[in-house]
Amino acid sequence: MTVNVPGRRGPQGPSPLEGERIRPLSRWQIEDRLAELGDLYAQTAGGDSRAWNHDRELFLRRLAGEVQRPGFALLVAERSVPGTPAGGESAVLAGCAYGFPVRADGPWWRGLDGYLPRDVLGLAASGRLFAISGLVVHSRVRTHHQGLDWNLARRLQRRLLADHTAGLADRADGTGAVDVADVVDDVGVLGVTLVERDDAMTLRALRSWGWRSVAPDASVARDMLRYAPCRALVLGP
Repeated sequence: MTVNVPGRRGPQGPSPLEGERIRPLSRWQIEDRLAELGDLYAQTAGGDSRAWNHDRELFLRRLAGEVQRPGFALLVAERSVPGTPAGGESAVLAGCAYGFPVRADGPWWRGLDGYLPRDVLGLAASGRLFAISGLVVHSRVRTHHQGLDWNLARRLQRRLLADHTAGLADRADGTGAVDVADVVDDVGVLGVTLVERDDAMTLRALRSWGWRSVAPDASVARDMLRYAPCRALVLGP
């Protein structure tokens, strides 16, 4: 997962108490706002100007690839700031989160099938396994009030899963092919992500936002899991 956790103190973002507005962007809107999204990522990553440009370019390259995935969704958090020429307000980005439903009919995302137990992987067949592959927020969100519902990271990831759940229910209602009750049962939609094994700071941030580690079935060799490049985490409704 893309989560900005700078190694040194970077620019501070707005407090969640300021009430950022969360809304989805279409693919066309994402394309129109790529520069802003890249700037947001670089600003929250910290580092000098050379690192700023490098991080920004890598982020935009990854985003350009992921936006092509079926079912891709991106949410932005915006806050209003005064100072427009007409005396009104303008919206600036305070964060974003994005992801896509994991598909069971093709190659697994980043070898995901090697990290999850079979019962979790089985959710992909009904569209109930959703990969949250990026979560970009300012350092204040990562270090303050992580366990509270209004924390911006928690709001973004919760909204991604809720929007996907609503989309599944709408499609089931329209076609009659799936019982809506089956879509929003006790399991609901499960969020999943992968974190580099040596990225302790990102792992700590995600756990503070409600993510929990998960391991594959016992049939997977323990040595294989120990040397795997990533750790898997899940986020329930």
